[in-house]
Amino acid sequence: MSAVTRDSEKSTDKKKPSLERLKASNNATPGSNTESRDVSGRDERDERARSSGPAPTDESPVLAVPQLGLRDNLIRCELLKNEDLYIYREHFSFFLGTYNVNGQTPKESLRPWLSCTPDPPDVYCVGFQELDLSKEAFFFNDTPKEMEWTKAVSDALHPDAKYALVKLVRLVGIMLLFYVKKEHAEFISDVEAESVGTGIMGRMGNKGAVGVRFRFHNSDVCVVNCHLAAHVEEYERRNQDYKDICGRLQFRQADPARPPLTIMKHDVVFWIGDLNYRISDLDAADVKDLIGKKDFEMLHAYDQLKRQIEEEAVFVGFAEGEIDFQPTYKYDTGSDLWDTSEKCRVPAWCDRILWRGKDISQRHYRSHMTLKTSDHKPVSSLLVVGIKRVNGDSYKKTLEEIVRNLDKMENECIPSVTLSKREFHFEEVKYMAHQARTLSIVNDGQVPCQFEFIRKPNEATYCKPWLTANPPKGFIAQGASADVDLEVFVNRTTAPDLNSGKQEMEDILVLHLERGKDYFISVTGSYLPSCYGTPIRVLCRLREPIRDMPRESLRQMMAATSVHENAGSAEKPLDIPKELWMMVDHLFRNAIKQEDIFQQPGLRSEFAEIRDCLDTGAADSLSGGNHSVAEALLLFLDALPEPVVPFAFYRQCLECCSDAVQCEKVVSALPQCHRNVFNYLAAFLRELLKNSASNRLDVTIVATIFASLLLRSPTKQDLAEKRKAREFFQHFLGPSSST
Repeated sequence: MSAVTRDSEKSTDKKKPSLERLKASNNATPGSNTESRDVSGRDERDERARSSGPAPTDESPVLAVPQLGLRDNLIRCELLKNEDLYIYREHFSFFLGTYNVNGQTPKESLRPWLSCTPDPPDVYCVGFQELDLSKEAFFFNDTPKEMEWTKAVSDALHPDAKYALVKLVRLVGIMLLFYVKKEHAEFISDVEAESVGTGIMGRMGNKGAVGVRFRFHNSDVCVVNCHLAAHVEEYERRNQDYKDICGRLQFRQADPARPPLTIMKHDVVFWIGDLNYRISDLDAADVKDLIGKKDFEMLHAYDQLKRQIEEEAVFVGFAEGEIDFQPTYKYDTGSDLWDTSEKCRVPAWCDRILWRGKDISQRHYRSHMTLKTSDHKPVSSLLVVGIKRVNGDSYKKTLEEIVRNLDKMENECIPSVTLSKREFHFEEVKYMAHQARTLSIVNDGQVPCQFEFIRKPNEATYCKPWLTANPPKGFIAQGASADVDLEVFVNRTTAPDLNSGKQEMEDILVLHLERGKDYFISVTGSYLPSCYGTPIRVLCRLREPIRDMPRESLRQMMAATSVHENAGSAEKPLDIPKELWMMVDHLFRNAIKQEDIFQQPGLRSEFAEIRDCLDTGAADSLSGGNHSVAEALLLFLDALPEPVVPFAFYRQCLECCSDAVQCEKVVSALPQCHRNVFNYLAAFLRELLKNSASNRLDVTIVATIFASLLLRSPTKQDLAEKRKAREFFQHFLGPSSST
């Protein structure tokens, strides 16, 4: 345990599928329940970090039943219901710390921050943001500062105890370190780490979160370290980032047959980081005046996070201690002076620590003003947490009683359920627009039951890729019910076949009861075609909005393998897709000097408006902010089934990436519509770069972002290929380029 384990990287007249045919042929069985074992390293993320045995002793977690058959789940369920009979709580201290280091290297000891408690904490969870602000870290997630700051933390832990580094996880500049006292290490199990980027296109890791989950004795604990969207006016994007993290940060369980754990499925959740919520409705002078008077209570009334929590927009069910320290941002680096730069940022409590769970008390919540490395001050909180432990004798008695009762009713009855509906139809499904319907399953039988959606014959998964059932399996006590969300989401992978008509939105789900029968559920939807996921050659033939096109005409056009096969068309194709022109024209007119353009994400609600405008032609100009239009453009390029530089040219581009003349020859050989789009985008980006003093773009940033979209690999792209693709495209961004 003393060795570190590390992670650094979805028409109403459609014909329904034949239920009878499926019922007759269905012989699928649930997948096997296997466990995987201890492993470390980013390249082995598909395996468990650690899993515990089921031995019911105080020295190891219980309820970790390795086989998830019906009987095991009955036992698990009854044990959880009767937990009070064998569980007691022991209190342990957790030190939580967060520090935005502004890309700096460690210049001073962290002891005033990390060793500020009289007694050594049992657990340390230390989070950093902006560990490295370099382009290399941003685009390739590689930084030497990880090791430097990890050493600085290890050297500054409380001197009166020995600690083991259990887990390190990093996403670009967001890093989380998890230490425990060495005597507690053997009681830590089921350690998992994950990360979520919420930057541009929902992927870039300059903003987002990293998380670690683990079991300490018999309590499940989750720690999240995040860096949310910046700028005073962007609180809605911070709210969006928070919701994205809650939805997308999921931890795989030791048993791969079990669904992943979300953040809120843990007994205890700690949330730390640079949340970036600011002070609203006060100017810098008023804020500093209140700080000078130490009237933090009055100042806190203007805090955006406090207001958003009160409106239940974010962090519902979380607690935060009283803030009686001055704002931790923004200072002149190396001093305690408020920001004296031209922007003169208004002081704010950007750096926060919140928690969720039972039996948690806070002993301190403070900033550490003596540290001056960054333009932020570090923050710490010491929490005392009641951790669940097992009384071995009581557990044994409880288990024996449960098993005796199960033996009495086993094999007496066959499970049965009633479903709220057997047919679900989703109207007006749009690209990247989530829809959900609820299927209620009522256990009306005489015994508890276990359900699972199973694969149909000759199919790899239990449902089509645009559909998910959440949860896909579960346990229902006698007389109880369970809700399953049937979710539809069309993304870049599924959109092309739906746009072309190769696939229809129809599927049959098979709900299997262990020791019982199968139930069949029909799911259909009416998908509205989109320019997102439609080939360039087809879009160049569309003079009407794609939603106005007859479906059969669209199918025929999609089926043609080249522009020339669209026989009978008297009209010359457009030089470039009109949808692409609308987005680029908007950005050229409105965003040529926009700060952080193509580096800051937009709002999801605005993307929906932009998509609908492009697909329906409802307006002559696009609505939404500049960042939303910029992200919509990137998403458009990312969704193309065949990239701007077709797959057939990919290897050739990499081979000639260092020769500008050869690169231009490759582009000149592209199909006409692809060549036009490539040259049009390159010309637009050159204009953007002429305004780099305002928009803060440079050639490296632009080349890296757009090369990954214009020059996509038909297989997974490694780091060397990413750099070659960037070098290739960079030749077309210089002022002398004439493409």
